[in-house]
Amino acid sequence: MLNVENLQIQFGHDISAPKAVKGLSFSLREGEVLAVVGESGSGKTISCLSLLQLLDAESANIQSDTTSFKGTEIGYNKMSLSDIRKYRGNDIAMIFQEPMSSFNPSMRLGRQVMEAYLIHNEGEKKQAEELALQLFGKVKLPDPARIFNAYPHEVSGGQLQRVMIAMALINKPKIILADEPTTALDVTVQHEILKLLIDLKNELNLSIIFITHDLSLVRKISDRVIVMKKGQIVEQGPVEEVFRSPKDNYTKGLLACIPTLQTKTRRLPTVEMYESTADQETYLHGEKQEKRSFDATVTPAIIEAQSVSKSFAQRKQWFWQKSTKNIAVDKVSFKLHKGQILGIVGESGSGKTTLSKLVMGILKPSHGAVLFDGKDISSFNNKERKSYYKQIQYIFQNPYASLNPKMTIGAIVKEPMIVYGICTKKEATSSVNALLEEVGLSADYFNRYPSELSGGQRQRVVIARALAIKPQMLICDECVSALDVSVQATIINLLLDLREKYNLSYLFISHDLAVVKYISDQILVMNQGRVEEIIDAALIDKAAKSDYTKQLISSITEEI
Repeated sequence: MLNVENLQIQFGHDISAPKAVKGLSFSLREGEVLAVVGESGSGKTISCLSLLQLLDAESANIQSDTTSFKGTEIGYNKMSLSDIRKYRGNDIAMIFQEPMSSFNPSMRLGRQVMEAYLIHNEGEKKQAEELALQLFGKVKLPDPARIFNAYPHEVSGGQLQRVMIAMALINKPKIILADEPTTALDVTVQHEILKLLIDLKNELNLSIIFITHDLSLVRKISDRVIVMKKGQIVEQGPVEEVFRSPKDNYTKGLLACIPTLQTKTRRLPTVEMYESTADQETYLHGEKQEKRSFDATVTPAIIEAQSVSKSFAQRKQWFWQKSTKNIAVDKVSFKLHKGQILGIVGESGSGKTTLSKLVMGILKPSHGAVLFDGKDISSFNNKERKSYYKQIQYIFQNPYASLNPKMTIGAIVKEPMIVYGICTKKEATSSVNALLEEVGLSADYFNRYPSELSGGQRQRVVIARALAIKPQMLICDECVSALDVSVQATIINLLLDLREKYNLSYLFISHDLAVVKYISDQILVMNQGRVEEIIDAALIDKAAKSDYTKQLISSITEEI
């Protein structure tokens, strides 16, 4: 179906600049799922974008010996613009990584899907509408008619991803390029999307290129796998063969650093460990001891939630309608002890982030109370509230949106120190450099800007900023969900090291049950605003009582 030989991509006009893709060669057979894995910057996405000629030809220098679809040459400068438009979206279609930013926010979803059909086919709008509604049913969207007339912001991330799959299928393409189609989705929604892709592949005999950085998904969905690093293929082969006996140390590292429900080691291995024999030996002999157990009976509770509820009034469409309330958090109770990591897990919309905002004091409970050292935080005066915010800090989900792009790293980390009077302006520079060293960054980063850092480096800066005022507790809201598995392992290890050094307490929020189980002492499982159960992390896959918890576990362990 597809053949690529010696693909090379270079950006800019400097011929001495390093190439983003170096000599990539692969083939895709009919009805096959080919996974392309690797860290951010490995060249996965731009290689696939080049197949649809979606890279800017003026800034990207793209060359290949052969790039052909069913024997027809489709490489850059080999087709006219009208020919490119005929096969783009018609023969080869793409499911983009971030559905919320891939749709026009001012157009209804049905119209956008119809547009993809009408560009390639002569037909009436009525025919396009009927076909779009059929596909909405095929991708198992609830209430297709409602979603057809909805705007992108009115549906969930999982539903929006299904709409994008419907758009990709509307012209009955032969090849689907799926670029991280399940990143940041709940494990249950992720499982459903992967199953949907496999069912559609079998029904329509599709060929799929599945781009991901998560090797745990590859084994479930793929026939063959390509492992990329810095624009080159380091390993490829049948998926079971690569998983069972990986040959390259980079592949071994990617496989090892993913936490599973069975992972018990004190620290996660990293890709760097597997690329260095000395580091690997250190890990194998020193780090494989099991992580420490936590005894809540010997430490005081610093945060206690007592039947906390939060509801939001829903906007009325007509003035005569009765106002209704949406209950986001419903009678949630828990205790967080000094030095404890309490994981909070659940699907999108289960109330995890709302609960964290109640603990932070950003929202005020509709009922119940959040106590800090035995005192209701909603009763704090301004002085007490400022003191409370010094003790509790937030690590946000998106490291790219968490930092002011106009400030240097040094200024970002220094600011809370000055605001809270931790040190003088003269002392702050040395304190910031010490913090950067502690989170694995050197003093060289002090005068850099966020745009000059990778996602993992930015998240380290966010952690350094949170630690700048010496808090007792950190709220980590999906702080590793958008990161590569190798970077994720490094950040998790860092959080565990900081917990041991400073006896910090964490509320660790995530939809990834395997990550939550690995890092946490206890896990609070939320569903539709309520607590399903609170259970010791080590026992969650063996002694879970709630059917909902068992469903989350099965989404990880079940084959598709």
